[in-house]
Amino acid sequence: MKLHEYQSKKLFAEYGVPIPKGEIATTPAEAKAIAEELGGRVVVKSQVLVGGRGKAGGIKLANSPSEAEALAEHILGLEIKGLPVRKVLIDEAADIQKEIYLGITNDRAAKKPVFMASAAGGVDIEEVAAKTPEKIIRIHIDPLLGLQDFQVLNLAVGIEIPREQWGQFNKVAHGLWQSYKNFDATLAEINPLIITGDGQLIAVDGKMIVDDNALFRHKDLESQRDLDVEESSETEAKDHDLTYIKLDGQIGCMVNGAGLAMATMDIINYFGGEPANFLDIGGGANEEKVAAALRIILKDPNVKAVLFNIFGGITRGDLVAKGILAALKEVKPDVPMVVRLVGTNAEEGRALLADADMITAETLADAAEKAVAAAKGDM
Repeated sequence: MKLHEYQSKKLFAEYGVPIPKGEIATTPAEAKAIAEELGGRVVVKSQVLVGGRGKAGGIKLANSPSEAEALAEHILGLEIKGLPVRKVLIDEAADIQKEIYLGITNDRAAKKPVFMASAAGGVDIEEVAAKTPEKIIRIHIDPLLGLQDFQVLNLAVGIEIPREQWGQFNKVAHGLWQSYKNFDATLAEINPLIITGDGQLIAVDGKMIVDDNALFRHKDLESQRDLDVEESSETEAKDHDLTYIKLDGQIGCMVNGAGLAMATMDIINYFGGEPANFLDIGGGANEEKVAAALRIILKDPNVKAVLFNIFGGITRGDLVAKGILAALKEVKPDVPMVVRLVGTNAEEGRALLADADMITAETLADAAEKAVAAAKGDM
């Protein structure tokens, strides 16, 4: 789950990271009122969950409340990379003397979080990593020990933080680490962390991505999810406890088990097709869950065929078949469907599907080959 800048900075501030004074506005009039409270000179920042907001005209400096109102009206009318701007953050303008990048993410190869810092803050950090990787200092954090002061000092020296700011930098770094850890983030980032003319460190931008699997521990964050950035089908799948990711292919996939789902997608590719989705209905799926999964698959206009690959262990084949039949009565699809059903109660399931005009297959390879042919109109 991605958090907006204003949400991320608020969480960082709970752990001592200094942020500018600012408030969210949804109308130009609100933007003007906030600018007046902040002294007039403010930054108007679109709140959309994509990068490149500044280049798209979504971040502007206003020198007066009236200018803030006019800029807010313009920005609230924008779409940035296909996402509508529904809110703007009105932040107090800062005296920027130096910009720094700080970020923490998972390093799966090292099996540890990695803390990254760069003196090249305020720019596209991916571009810095690709063209001048030596400008990024990295340290790995032992999750049992946490971030240590000597590691923060190494970062400060590595990116040439002035000695008089080391104490502030330590506080910011530890605050970012605590935010990352306590909110189960996969990314916590400040870009940029600025040094002002009077020597203060302030996080003027922030970004956090929270692990979806940990949202049950953060109900207050889950309620703040921005649905504009999510596929409606993926949101619906979450409501039914389904693991669904929309892709760009033509063959809809319904599979039980993540590993089997990946294998199904691979073998579709092998036979010259493209999967339209990743969908794992999980173990013990009931009739209602299967029906919901099929409805979600068939909502995708790109789907030209559907492949069911069900290996009955915990999941019963007859319940899957009943779910498929229930969904067929509701959705009435006009695309061919291929079923491979083996395992627990598979014979009963196949018997239920016998009169449903579905293509059956004994093996995964056979099922994938038939699904690819059906999607191409060859069956």
